[in-house]
Amino acid sequence: MAFPPRPPRGNFNPRFRKEQQQEHRTNHMIRVPQVRLVGDNVEVGVYNTQDALRMAQEQQLDLVEISPQADPPVCKIIDYNKFLYEKKKKEKEMKANSKTAEVKEIRFTPGTDDHDFDFKARHAESFLKEGNKVKAYVQFKGRAIMFKERGELVLLKFAERLSEFGQPEGLPKLEGKRMLMIIAPKTAKKKKEGQQG
Repeated sequence: MAFPPRPPRGNFNPRFRKEQQQEHRTNHMIRVPQVRLVGDNVEVGVYNTQDALRMAQEQQLDLVEISPQADPPVCKIIDYNKFLYEKKKKEKEMKANSKTAEVKEIRFTPGTDDHDFDFKARHAESFLKEGNKVKAYVQFKGRAIMFKERGELVLLKFAERLSEFGQPEGLPKLEGKRMLMIIAPKTAKKKKEGQQG
């Protein structure tokens, strides 16, 4: 037996209001007896919540709870939309400044010649200078796996060559048919360059 179609629910929960989805409590959503007011246009101190609300209304601004964990909660009298805009802008700037480091891969074979080695080492230097990690690995094909010592030597020589710009996060390790080593950039070097530039 099929069930009859459900009528549309519409307003499912009458107590649910859109403003409950806000990031911060504002105005009448603040339901504590007292708040600590901070900001430019008020005298800093602990106020009765009703008084703080009245002050905000007089200035045609919002009472915004910025630190709900404090006792009493810390509030500011500001334009809430402007506050959100400034906050988003700050977060965006912080995100732009904290560039995520990438992991660049450099591949060798057990018989990589010197010219190829130097070329790859120069690339790795530039990656490390940019603040990226370098994942160097030696790929073994077929029976070349018998020469894993050669692969290890290539990686150790590579780490030594880059010692000025980065340091290995560990010794070379074998994973399947490849031996790999991750080299992280030296942060102190990067900071010095930043101060000079």
